[in-house]
Amino acid sequence: MKYLDEYRDPLKAKILSEKIHAITTKPWTIMEICGGQTHSIVKSGLEKLLPASLSIVHGPGCPVCVTPLEMIEKAIMIALKPNVIFTSFGDMLRVPGNSTDLLHVKANGGDVRIVYSPLDAVAIAQKNPEKEVVFFAVGFETTAPANAAAVWQAQKLNLKNFSILCSHVLVPPAIEGLLSSHQNRVQGFLAAGHVCTIMGYEEYEPLAKKYNVPIVVTGFEPVDILHGILMLVTQLEAGRHDVENQYSRIVKRKGNRSAQEMIFNVFEISHRSWRGIGEIPKSGYRLKDEFTRFDAERKFDLGAVAAMEPPQCIAGNILRGLNKPHECSVFGTQCTPEHPLGAPMVSSEGACAAYYHYRK
Repeated sequence: MKYLDEYRDPLKAKILSEKIHAITTKPWTIMEICGGQTHSIVKSGLEKLLPASLSIVHGPGCPVCVTPLEMIEKAIMIALKPNVIFTSFGDMLRVPGNSTDLLHVKANGGDVRIVYSPLDAVAIAQKNPEKEVVFFAVGFETTAPANAAAVWQAQKLNLKNFSILCSHVLVPPAIEGLLSSHQNRVQGFLAAGHVCTIMGYEEYEPLAKKYNVPIVVTGFEPVDILHGILMLVTQLEAGRHDVENQYSRIVKRKGNRSAQEMIFNVFEISHRSWRGIGEIPKSGYRLKDEFTRFDAERKFDLGAVAAMEPPQCIAGNILRGLNKPHECSVFGTQCTPEHPLGAPMVSSEGACAAYYHYRK
């Protein structure tokens, strides 16, 4: 197939669905670990095409959703400072903190700007030398090369007024965290194609072997996802636990070496806290010592920040695949995209937002 509409072809989806029905003899629970895949599954109604015994649960694949509340509070604290231009991707502006969000900071006069690339923030810093410019660097491995390139460029330009608030997270440690939990019920994973475009998929192979769990790297269109599910169920039914690549038109086993080189020029692996989940060892990036002058947490001396999740929000359970969004008692009532309690209701990749818009 060469064209996008072929990956949305109802006839091809029907054929894949029939194949999945034909080979499924046992109940299985599989997880997609990408917010884009979550929205594609829900929007396209793919679950209705699957056997009743095949359960799809949604994992911590939305970068906005897993950014910890403490980091949101730090972003708000920085954005409220009078001499700061705070820059971010648009989704982050509406993620609720304890008492407000970045959008309200902007509405009340704070200089908060939406950018489409971290390099836009570098350009803003060049044009405003009298201001401190901060970029909210969140995301999985997918966005890390561009954020690393922004820091690299800022160093090259010897910018004194640019920094990043870094909250990068990594997918393989999250998968291991889920699999090692006594609450785990996931038997197979659909891995995110865009993450593997950068990092490849060889780092998933030890996980598949250690936990006897099949992992299939999958694209984002309905036919991609159904094909990935077929590959995963084929393995489960046969008792195999391999890493396979459905998204072979894009993803290579070793990934993009140039992008990886840029990441590890600037970042090193560190422990990282995930919203609703807690700290996962070696699950994030932080700036290397030679780049710490671009670390907004250090520059503004923020220290530890206390934050409390809304008690009625079950985002943590949703991100771990323990509940579906509609099983939350406040879903669609007290918690809506206009008045969200948790990040999964805000983000364009959040599971709660997907269920609200497409399954309400």
